[in-house]
Amino acid sequence: MKRITLLLFISVVFVTNLFAWGAQGHRIVAAVAYDNLTCKARHHVDKVLGTRGIIYYSTWPDDIKSDTIYPTSGDWHYQDLDANMSDSALMATLTHYPTKGGNLFRVTDSLINVLQHDNTQQDALKFIVHFVADRFCPMHIAHMDDHGGNRVKMKWFSQNTNLHSVWDAKIIEYNKYSYSEYATYLEDTFGDEKKEIKKLSREDELRYNYQLVDSIYQYHQTWSGNTYHYAYHWSYLMNRQLYMAGIKLAVLLNSLY
Repeated sequence: MKRITLLLFISVVFVTNLFAWGAQGHRIVAAVAYDNLTCKARHHVDKVLGTRGIIYYSTWPDDIKSDTIYPTSGDWHYQDLDANMSDSALMATLTHYPTKGGNLFRVTDSLINVLQHDNTQQDALKFIVHFVADRFCPMHIAHMDDHGGNRVKMKWFSQNTNLHSVWDAKIIEYNKYSYSEYATYLEDTFGDEKKEIKKLSREDELRYNYQLVDSIYQYHQTWSGNTYHYAYHWSYLMNRQLYMAGIKLAVLLNSLY
């Protein structure tokens, strides 16, 4: 019954096979969030999903894409946008949801609505843990005309791949930390920014992420093809995105629980 209720809140009709962050990235974001929950919120979240369940279930929305449990959930993971959008047009996508390019913004708001009415809804919580992270994955608010970087081909240590996959997983995997080591590293590196990150509005987040996407595309146009240079150039900002996602997820869960 609860699954049916959730589907009534979230009704979409398009399916795709795009992924975000990869398993490691989602676990890192969830681990940062878990460490920044209030005692009350942590108790309630653990009650719904089990101890550290937000970490263990953080990849569940990707895992179920091949199942029929939520057959239309594929395009909930991203919101591709046009290039060169004005600030006002960009901000409008947060409330006047685009009719194409994905449903990340609309579905995230719908899930928050679900949890505000029933914060014991397990599937809604699993989805929100995943989708808050997706909002900070640059290629999940990337350009519509190349399917979020999926059509931008490149090589990563001589292997054929694309821009989307590099930002989903390959830069993260390059650093060779476990998710728990990575979360600790992010806390140590970016902890001084926590208060400012908590204050960011949705508009601030989207504006910053959209500008970061533009920088990624511009860099790719002049990139020499050296993978070491690419990883060195982008690792810091990639890591900051992961940390920001974890802190903003914690802020949301603290407000819900």
